[in-house]
Amino acid sequence: MARFVVGRITGAIPVLLLVTLATFALMRLIPGDPAAALAGLSATPQERAQIRHDLGLDEPYHVQLARWYASLARGDLGRSILLGKGVTEATLERLPVTLSLSAYALALTVLFGLTLGIFAALRQNSWVDQMAMMVAMIGISLPNFWLGLMMIIVFAVHLGWLPTGGYVNFTDDPWNWLRAMTMPAISLAALQMGLLARITRSTMLEVLRQDYVRTARAKGLPTRLVIGKHALAATMIPVLTVIGIIVNLLLSAAVVTETIFSVPGLGQLLTSAIFNRDYPLVQGGLLLVTAVTMIVNILVDIAYAFADPRVRFETAS
Repeated sequence: MARFVVGRITGAIPVLLLVTLATFALMRLIPGDPAAALAGLSATPQERAQIRHDLGLDEPYHVQLARWYASLARGDLGRSILLGKGVTEATLERLPVTLSLSAYALALTVLFGLTLGIFAALRQNSWVDQMAMMVAMIGISLPNFWLGLMMIIVFAVHLGWLPTGGYVNFTDDPWNWLRAMTMPAISLAALQMGLLARITRSTMLEVLRQDYVRTARAKGLPTRLVIGKHALAATMIPVLTVIGIIVNLLLSAAVVTETIFSVPGLGQLLTSAIFNRDYPLVQGGLLLVTAVTMIVNILVDIAYAFADPRVRFETAS
């Protein structure tokens, strides 16, 4: 197991470097000048040129990239142009907000997605199956930004049950954190919930048709034991893969959701950085998001070994 984890981490280093290279190139292709955004509309061309020189933006691209990689080798992600603080500090301040929102959305996705999928499979072609798949299809079909706006209008503006946006630290006030995060989490989880429900249903139906499940039923084992111990355990292997993908999708979709609900997370920070051409912040933020994504993928691979004892990451020497 340890050899597997070390190997995956080592293999992730080239991927992280390629991500930073692609981000560096794309940001330079986008029209706009961070020096102009920093200097303001009234700045003279000479003042803008001085800011570009101070930031090193007037140097050749390969020199800027080499300086970025040199800083990265020292563990320094650079300094935000607009915030005036280190990129590491700026991103780590916002990362817990995004992770808490994604964790809440993931909990809703797993709870309701698995439940809908399992009940639909156990009641195949019944009204329960049809209702569960209809709910899943609605979740897949609704764009999260539209659902978020409709929830704000209904539950915040008209009914006044929940706040329109903002964020409250969980450790300071758990109840108000729950109220503030409920609508963003639901809008973020709706699509993934429907996806997980459909995958769970199809996988469970396939497992229920296996000979060992039929044999267990023929022996007179209770249904809950057949489903819980045999069918559900076999279903979890492909479902774990989907859950790993869903976590990555939640992190990427949080950009839109955080903007709609004014949640001060990493997604909102990166959106502002892109609009203002804050190159160091965009590069460092995407590097951090990529690293979190890879950690999630490694954890999913490790979870395979616990869900299926047949999975082994290393062979005996």
